[in-house]
Order: sequence, then C-alpha cells, then structure tokens
Amino acid sequence: MFIRIAVTSCIAALTGFAASAHAADLDEIIYAQELPVTQPVEIGTGWYLRGDLGYSLKTRGAATSYSVFNTGPPATYTDTAFDSFALDGGASGSVGFGYNFTDYLRGDLTFDYSRGNFTGTTSSGLACTALGGGQCASVESQNVEQYGFMANAYVDLGTIVGFTPYAGAGAGVTRVTWKDTLASCVSSGGNVCGGIGRARLGAESWRFTYALMAGVSYDLSRDLKLDLGYKYSKVESGNQSGFDTTTMLSGATGYQIRDNGFEKHEIRVGLRYDLW
Repeated sequence: MFIRIAVTSCIAALTGFAASAHAADLDEIIYAQELPVTQPVEIGTGWYLRGDLGYSLKTRGAATSYSVFNTGPPATYTDTAFDSFALDGGASGSVGFGYNFTDYLRGDLTFDYSRGNFTGTTSSGLACTALGGGQCASVESQNVEQYGFMANAYVDLGTIVGFTPYAGAGAGVTRVTWKDTLASCVSSGGNVCGGIGRARLGAESWRFTYALMAGVSYDLSRDLKLDLGYKYSKVESGNQSGFDTTTMLSGATGYQIRDNGFEKHEIRVGLRYDLW
C-alpha cells in the first residue's frame, strides 16, 4: 500500500513538473520579441519625363549696326547703323527629365532647341555699275540656330479639380550658331540687280542664359499632365558674323556684326509623365 502511494505521488509530481515546463515554453513563444518586418523600398519615386513645343510671340536682340573698315592710314572701324533690321524667333522645343521633391517643389534639366532668321538692309552712295546700275544697296539674310542646357526649378501652387498653377525660373548655357550671311545687291529702283552669294562667315559661341516661367498643368491621368505656360528667356549678346574675304585681305580683323542678345516671349505646350 505504501509503495502504491509513493509511486502515485511520484507520477503526479513528474506530471506537474512537465506541465510547468511546457507552460514556460509556451510563455517564451508567446512573449518572444517581435522580429522587424521588412518594408518594400520604392526606387525612383518622383521622377518624370517632359517634352514641350513653343512659339515666340516676340523676339528681340537683332543687330542694329555693323562695322565698316577703312584702310587708312591709319586703319579705322566705323560703327554704322542698319537701314532696317528684323529678327524672327520662330518655333522652339525642349525635352528633359525632372524630380518632384515635394508636392509643391520640383526641378528638371532640359535640352532646348530653337532657330530664327535675321534680316538687315544697308545702302551707300556707290553705284552698282557691275550689277546693272543704280545706287548700291544690299539686303542681307542670316539664319541662326540655338541649342543648350537649362536647370529649372518650379513651385506648384496647389491643385484644384486637376489644375495646378506654377511659377519657375531657370539658368544655363546656349550654343548660338550664326550661319553664313546671304546678301543680294539692290538697285535704287528696288530691283535685285545681282545674284545671291555668301558675303560673310557666321560665328558661334556658348552664352549664359536665364529664364522665367509661369503656367498651369492639368492632370490627364494619375501619371500624365498637360502643361500650358509662358516662358521669358534671355541669351547674352555675342558675335554674329565676320568681315567678307575682300575686306579681310585689306587688313580687317575681328567681327563685323554683333547681335544684342536674344530676348524671347514664348507660349509653350507640353506633357509631363511620372515614371513611378
């Protein structure tokens, strides 16, 4: 009888010990420190592509004068005004990419291209005897191309029913390439009395440029925006064309014409597409 009681007591004690150990194990599992949960990282959020087409409502900066070389002695250069001058700005375009830093601030880098044409008239008391007679005058035409790189920043002023007004500014450099000048001799009666030929070599140079922008964008979809805006840009002045070959052989050096820089007022339309 004593042995049975002892055995029963041992079994009960072992069962209780095992139950306690099992409960402790469960406590460790239940109250173990939570492992950190890995969160997916979004790469590229905020980047966008853009493309714009523009047209210049007004372009200023045409050359107003040219230099006349006198062999002398001593040799001199005389600044002489054009009888008339005009600069056609024409169409332009740009492509680029940017980043939305916040809901209200973004920036982009763009490649810009535009072209135009300069026309100037001159006259003198010399006769065009070799070209049909009459007082000598000339009508000159010169094409210009501009391409460059701009860094721009914009402030978005809040979105209302899909429309987001904005204002911005930019700075960069522009490569201005003046083509060779084409000139024709005109008689006193206004008739062309000579063929068109290359008169002077053009010039090209890199120039500092800045711009101011304002406009409004519209959400066509979550990722695509239509942009309509105004852009004012200013390209610093520089050389436009050199002297003709005959004048250079007489001793002239440097450039005969300098433009006054390009000042444009453009209307632009474009698209912006959010990549992610």
